[in-house]
Amino acid sequence: MCRVIDILLRLPLCSHDDGAVDGLQIDKDRVADAGSDKFGGIAMDPMITAAARALAAGDPLGALNWVALRDDAPGLALRGIAMARLGDLARAKALLRSAARAFGPNQPVARARCVVAEAEIALASRDLGWPAKALDAARATLEQRGDRANAAHAGHLEVRRLLLIGRLDEAERKLAVLDPSPLAPASRVSHDLVVAGIAMRRLRTKVARTALARAERAARQVGIPALTAEVESASRVLNTPAARLIAHGQQRLILLDEVEALLASPALVVDACRHLVRDAGTVVLLQTRPVLFALVRAMAEAWPADVSRGALVARAFRAKHADESHRARLRVEIGRLRQQLRALATVSATKQGFALVPRRANPVVVLARPVEDRHAALLGLLADGESWPSSALALALGAGQRTVQRALDTLAAAGKVQSFGAGRARRWMIPPVPGFPTTLLLPSYAGE
Repeated sequence: MCRVIDILLRLPLCSHDDGAVDGLQIDKDRVADAGSDKFGGIAMDPMITAAARALAAGDPLGALNWVALRDDAPGLALRGIAMARLGDLARAKALLRSAARAFGPNQPVARARCVVAEAEIALASRDLGWPAKALDAARATLEQRGDRANAAHAGHLEVRRLLLIGRLDEAERKLAVLDPSPLAPASRVSHDLVVAGIAMRRLRTKVARTALARAERAARQVGIPALTAEVESASRVLNTPAARLIAHGQQRLILLDEVEALLASPALVVDACRHLVRDAGTVVLLQTRPVLFALVRAMAEAWPADVSRGALVARAFRAKHADESHRARLRVEIGRLRQQLRALATVSATKQGFALVPRRANPVVVLARPVEDRHAALLGLLADGESWPSSALALALGAGQRTVQRALDTLAAAGKVQSFGAGRARRWMIPPVPGFPTTLLLPSYAGE
C-alpha cells in the first residue's frame, strides 16, 4: 500500500494551550504547529486534536475512536485520512470530498488540503487520470497562504505521478525545483523514495542506494510501519534481477548495478528491454523498427558466429519456410540495418547467412527482460502489487485503453492477472512474484 495519507497530519492540530487532551501530551515533533488551535481557520476541539495525534503516530483505529461519528468538516477530513490508512480508499475519497464541501469557500486553505489529500489517495489507488489542474490550484493556494509543507507535498505528488507513467524528464525537472526543506519527516521519506525511483530508472544505482538509506533513517524516526515497509520494498528492487544477460549462447540474470556497469562498458549492447543498440558512446533507437531489431538481436545472440538466412527469416518475418520473396525482403532489411548501425557495427554476409561485426573490438551482448512475454510491459507495471484500473495502465504505457483491455483479458485467461470490481470500478493486479518483468528498464515517455 502506498504512503497514504501524510497530508493534513502536518497541520495545526491542538486546541489547548497546555498541549494536552484528556491527560495525553501533544507530541510537538510529530504534529506540526501544535500550539495552534485552528484547522485551516476552524477552531479545534479535544476530540479532533486527539484523533490527529493518533494519526500522526500511525494509529488510524485510535483516530477513528475519536471521530468515527463526527460529521463536521475537520472530523470528516480526519476520518477520510484514517480510512485511507486502513486501505478503504474509495470511502476515504468520499469523506475527503465531503470535508472539502463542508469547509466551504471561506476556508480555502482547509479545502486545498483536502484536495491534496484526495490526490494522494488517487495516486495510491493508481487513479492516474485525476485532474492535475485541481492539484496545481490547491498547491498555489497553500503557497499563497504560507502552508509551505503541504504545498511542497503537493508538488511531490505530481512528481510521483509522472514517475509512475514513465515521464522521467518532466519528473526530474519538477523535482529539481522543489524545496524539500519544508517537508515533515513522513514526507521526507516520500521525497527520498521519489529520488531513488528516478535514479533507478536512470540506472544511477549509487544515487538510489544513498536516497534509500536516507529514507530508511527517516522512516525509523517517523515510526509508521507502512512507511518502513515501503522503504524496505523499494530497497529489495536493487537486489532483485532486473534483466538477463545473453552472451556466447549463455544467459544469466543480473542486478540493476550490473546493468549500469554493462552500459558503461565498451560492449556493444543490443538492449531488448528498450529496443535499441548502443555502446558507451552511441545509441541507435529501433523502437519503431521491429524487423530490424529482430534481425540484430538474432545475430547478437549468435555472435561471433553467423545466423543462417532461414533462421533470420523465421525470426524477423515469422515465416516457417523461406521462399525467394522472403530472401529478397531479407536482403532489403539487411541493407536498412547496415545503414542504421553504420556507426556501431556492420553486417557481413557469410556462406550460410549474416554475422554482426562491431566496428571496434568489443564484445557483443544482449540485454533482455528477466521474463519475456508479449505483454511484459503490462506485467511489469502490475508487479508492484497495487491494483490498477485499465485507464491508468493505458496512460502509463502510452497505449490505447481498448488495446490494454484486450491484453488484460488475454492475461486473465492465462491466469497471469486477476480482476475485481465491475465497470469503471474494475481493477487488475497480480501478486508480486519474483522474476516477473520489471518496469526499471521500460522506455520512458516525454521525448526520451
